[in-house]
Amino acid sequence: MEATGTDEVDKLKTKFVSAWNNMKYSWVLKTKTYFSRNSPVLLLGKCYHFKYEGKITIEDHVIAGNVEEFRKDFISRIWLTYREEFPQIEELANANWPQGLILHFLGRAWTWPDALNIENSDSESWTSNTVKKFTASFEASLSGERELKTPAVSQKETIRRYSDDHEMRNEIYHRKIISWFGDSPLALFGLHQLIEYGKKSGKKAGDWYGPAVVAHILRKAVEEARHPDLQGITIYVAQDCTVYSSDVIDKQCTSMASDNTDDKAVIILIPVRLGGERTNTDYLDFVKGILSLEYCVGIIGGKPKQSYYFAGFQDDSLIYMDPHYCQSFVDVSIKDFPLETFHCPSPKKMSFRKMDPSCTIGFYCRNVQDFKRASEEITKMLKISSKEKYPLFTFVNGHSRDYDFTSTTTNEEDLFSEDEKKRLKRFSTEEFVLL
Repeated sequence: MEATGTDEVDKLKTKFVSAWNNMKYSWVLKTKTYFSRNSPVLLLGKCYHFKYEGKITIEDHVIAGNVEEFRKDFISRIWLTYREEFPQIEELANANWPQGLILHFLGRAWTWPDALNIENSDSESWTSNTVKKFTASFEASLSGERELKTPAVSQKETIRRYSDDHEMRNEIYHRKIISWFGDSPLALFGLHQLIEYGKKSGKKAGDWYGPAVVAHILRKAVEEARHPDLQGITIYVAQDCTVYSSDVIDKQCTSMASDNTDDKAVIILIPVRLGGERTNTDYLDFVKGILSLEYCVGIIGGKPKQSYYFAGFQDDSLIYMDPHYCQSFVDVSIKDFPLETFHCPSPKKMSFRKMDPSCTIGFYCRNVQDFKRASEEITKMLKISSKEKYPLFTFVNGHSRDYDFTSTTTNEEDLFSEDEKKRLKRFSTEEFVLL
């Protein structure tokens, strides 16, 4: 009984400390986000304008005017946040690349049918919500009851609701993608696994994982994944702001199965720097152009030492998701695990000027032909938006070895080659050559 009492005291201490940290560091401070009706809103290549009703076409671009359509589209993106009550792991940059997997398995037009059923938190602060949840858990712990949980939408209920086979398949993949990012040592892309890959590159839990380092760790995680559904996708990380087309195509045409001749989809991650100590506002048009492309899966970045996932913009403000909201652990190994906490109920906006210059841009291409088309469109956009003589990154023909880049063979006992370790060490300081 004495041990049990001590455990309860420790749990209460932990909850009080967590609540204090939430208020001290403003992790859960939520302010109301306002959108203008007079300016378009871009979200991962889709355009919305709340001034119009229904859908209209301007210069071959379809513009949706329904606010609810925008909300449903935004909420459908997968939201990764801090979690509590699982083995402690220190901060890792918000590598919110599930959007690439959503495009791969579900397509850009997909939205979560239950997205608009999530309670919108604009009307009250996340801090007050946290206090309410904390008070409820405190009272439950005193009475010996289990903490109340959010009602879950079970997979069985979902399947009954969807009579269409295609919709049922989409919901199964929706859950599967989220489960790959669960907070469990067995989750393919969970923090536990990513931290282990970080250790092999010389990083340890508690170190700062910048956008460039995260890109290389994600690439290695996908290369090591043995799940059958992931054999049709690969990740390419640009070298020194250069995408070598032949290297990308080689990765797309390399198949794990000898009898599979289909080319792979590819997620291209490009670490860049948008200025020196501060972001150069001359790059605003460049960032807008990137987020307007249908191939874009978002930008890994944030404010200095605080990671965000940028998914769109309106005027000179970026639309983003913030992982600094501590939620309860969800066991994604069970069939009917709740989905609500993996979707952000409301977008947040931030001035472009506040953006940290270090970031990683992501693109998704379904096959080789799609990559060739994307590289042409992205190159055109770079020329239009670049105010400098040299663009932030380039696509060039040929292999990296054709430009005196030598590749080192990877040791089977070490997931990262010495060349990769040197590159990761350089990226960890977030120093880039500015052209």
